[in-house]
Amino acid sequence: MDILLDETLTKRVETIRSGIVKFQLGLNDDDLAVLLQRVMDAQERFRTSPLATVANDLEKEVVVSSVFGTNTIEGGELSEQETQEALSLSPEQVQNIQQKRAVNIRNAYDYIREVSVQKGWQPSLADVLKIHQLVYDGLEADNENNEPGLLRDNPKGIVTRVGNAEHGGVYKPPQLGKDIRLLLESLLAWQAELAEKGVPALIRAPLVHLYFELIHPFWDGNGRVGRVLEAGILYSDGFRYAPFAQANYYLRNIHEYFALFNRCRKAADKKNEFANAEFVEFFLEGMLETINHLHDRVNRLIHIVLFEANLKRIHDEKQINDRQYAIVNAVLHNGAGMSLSELKKAPWYLALYSKLTDKTKSRDLSKLKELKLILVNKKGELMPGFIEDF
Repeated sequence: MDILLDETLTKRVETIRSGIVKFQLGLNDDDLAVLLQRVMDAQERFRTSPLATVANDLEKEVVVSSVFGTNTIEGGELSEQETQEALSLSPEQVQNIQQKRAVNIRNAYDYIREVSVQKGWQPSLADVLKIHQLVYDGLEADNENNEPGLLRDNPKGIVTRVGNAEHGGVYKPPQLGKDIRLLLESLLAWQAELAEKGVPALIRAPLVHLYFELIHPFWDGNGRVGRVLEAGILYSDGFRYAPFAQANYYLRNIHEYFALFNRCRKAADKKNEFANAEFVEFFLEGMLETINHLHDRVNRLIHIVLFEANLKRIHDEKQINDRQYAIVNAVLHNGAGMSLSELKKAPWYLALYSKLTDKTKSRDLSKLKELKLILVNKKGELMPGFIEDF
């Protein structure tokens, strides 16, 4: 893509105290072209898969996974299961700060999904401030200067420093509020210019994410806001699930994620013409992994839907009894292999078989295996029959 080498797409911004700041593509076209195409091909395969059949289930899973990922990166303490429980609560049921953090991130994702599908949308300063406001609604930040929806403006004597030795060092982002606002507005304007010139969202999104974190416009919450902003740019371009699930890729590769901000910053300081290539490549590898995972998950969900339909038919035709139907459903929705001892200790199982013999129990299970509704894996665990197809 020759456009990635277009020097006219570089934007230089003269600030009051931070000197001249340059926004550049900083990418090697030869290295990125193949990876970019692989991501686009994966997205096309995913887009044309039978998503409608399982869209609701996939949406719920992605929301939970995304909130868990981006929240955990920034010190959130909820497990993925606890995150799911928190997101199911009504506002009056939210009991603690950790649950409120998760709900706020979900609300920020909801906001960016809503606005980014509007015709001609490009992220604005108002969007960025709104995302931050939603992230911190009703919460106290670690930094006492932080106010929801307000940009950082360091008072005299208070210096913001970002990073640590483990991830490549510490640096000082812009300190003056006027510089921060100017740089953020310029970054968003540059993003819109890139879009108009035909630079793909798969390039624009990570570049905005990278520069946003380097500007560090808020006292707290920059990571969460930056990831939501990145997701919005992708969502606007038709990527419906992967932009949010990408947070889990960042979490799984958290040390590389943090280190890359410093590596790209240092490369730019050394006037490396491909200063941003490492972060964009990292992002694209994550998108490829994420989209392929989602594609596999859709296939699995569809198998579950078909399996459930077949299971109901077999039950309706009285090939299996109510007890056997309950066993298969329990194994299916367990989420992992279920041991025989675990099955036999379940309260519902004990109630169903309280007056029946061991012979009946064995016969019921043998019939399910015979019909391949239940399989036994190498660990001796019970698995739903459709697993055989994976």
